Amino acid sequence: MLDFLATVIAVLALLAALAHDGYLAMLGSAAKRRAGGEPVAQYVRSRVPVAAVTTGAALLALALSTGGAFADVLAIIAGAGGGVGAMKALEGTRSRYRTGG
Repeated sequence: MLDFLATVIAVLALLAALAHDGYLAMLGSAAKRRAGGEPVAQYVRSRVPVAAVTTGAALLALALSTGGAFADVLAIIAGAGGGVGAMKALEGTRSRYRTGG
């Protein structure tokens, strides 16, 4: 049961981290194509380390979820931390650049 829970948390954390990575990639791509998009591109570059850390934590959690009970507990902790961090970072970026509507 603990193995299943660790795997589910790790997969959800990875999905959240990849959503943040993808949103930053789309935002950066749009900023490069638009005149005057340098401030947005600079913001995206400043958020890349956060995205890398949360994705790394989620991948670590996924790798740990294949181990024993102690590794599963570590996977749950790493997955929860990476997932929550990625979701907060994604929401912060979305709220900063959200348009009306």
